[in-house]
Amino acid sequence: MNFWLMKSEPDEYSIDDLKRDKKSAWFGVRNYQARNFMRDEMKVGDLVLFYHSSCPEPGIAGIAKIASKPIPDKTQFEPGKYFDPKATSEKPIWMCIEVAFVKKCELIPLASLRAATQLESMRILQRGNRLSITPVSETEWKFIESKLLT
Repeated sequence: MNFWLMKSEPDEYSIDDLKRDKKSAWFGVRNYQARNFMRDEMKVGDLVLFYHSSCPEPGIAGIAKIASKPIPDKTQFEPGKYFDPKATSEKPIWMCIEVAFVKKCELIPLASLRAATQLESMRILQRGNRLSITPVSETEWKFIESKLLT
């Protein structure tokens, strides 16, 4: 099993939205490395730290799990924010997966993650990291689960 952190802006799609919907496509990713994580490495059942970003208090808001294999992201073909004129249905560029709600937690603020020396190598805490999807090591996951997700 792999572990992941996936960022979402809560005013666009929050952990409460996922709780209500139970499952949702994770569409709109337009970074090749994040796409490759979804396409090549994520497996059904992998666990996800659902992270609220670009908000007054960013942090881990809950847990989700990967609920589908990757499929072409249909928003790449539709006019609008995520349209990609280079993508075709025969040769899609962007992929998405579905995530399913597991649980909501009390927000674990970014400051709490930074304060934990056990998480100092966590990708989200690295200077210049802007990826919306990052792997989380099993050690990092277990620390967060045992010490911060109480």
